Amino acid sequence: MDDELTKTAVLPHLSTRWLGQNYHFYDTITSTNDILKEWVNQGDASQPPAGTVLVADYQSAGRGRMSRRWEAERGTSLMFSLLLRPNWPAQQLTWLTMIASLAVVEAAEHLVSVPLGVKWPNDVMLSLDGSWRKWGGLLLEGSVGEDGRLQTAILGIGLNVNMTAVQLPEGLTPVSSLSLAAGHRLSRRRLLVDILASLERHYEAAAAGDSPQTRWRERLITLGQAVTVHQAGQAALQGQAVDVDAWGQLLVQTRDGRMHTIAAGDVSLRG
Repeated sequence: MDDELTKTAVLPHLSTRWLGQNYHFYDTITSTNDILKEWVNQGDASQPPAGTVLVADYQSAGRGRMSRRWEAERGTSLMFSLLLRPNWPAQQLTWLTMIASLAVVEAAEHLVSVPLGVKWPNDVMLSLDGSWRKWGGLLLEGSVGEDGRLQTAILGIGLNVNMTAVQLPEGLTPVSSLSLAAGHRLSRRRLLVDILASLERHYEAAAAGDSPQTRWRERLITLGQAVTVHQAGQAALQGQAVDVDAWGQLLVQTRDGRMHTIAAGDVSLRG
């Protein structure tokens, strides 16, 4: 079946050299990020290699950003985590968010004809009926060694692929699914295979020193928009999203003319 995500169904279709070649599939799991993190912490003898991918059809304790719950019915979504060992300066952790969102958008463009984009910092969006709607998101967790370099990075990706309108979760950001944009069910396997191929290509370019910032910036739907920024322990900030810096931090100009650099937070579009 074209939608199967088992190891025997996926591996013959992978075009990657290392990303996803160590592949694990679970019908049910708590959280792909949490389980992969447990594997990493088991000890040197059983360390999973870079490029390990863990896919689940159902997560009982899936998480999004800000510890929000992420849950979807079986057969409707693409939920997976992958392990990277960049050995990059810690500041380059944000590059992984950039290349992952680029990979997701590039892979999905082959399946739908509607505009696709990224809402800062890590929501993937599609334009339907004249408005931007979220159809997926990323969760990145990294560990830094005493030398200030990234030792491991676990990247979780959750995508609404074949959700119907009644299955969509409620949220502050309008939501949709890729199949609603396409008008028919889609192959989760094809989407996964294409994402991994694109991600491996972007990762290797970044490892060679090629920043993904310019390409990622071109995909951002946030720039030029009136936004409200929510940061933990701080009052909400309203202004215009002007740009992003080399490390992906959002530059927001408030009405008084001051420029604010936002490293992390929730951003909602106000216009």
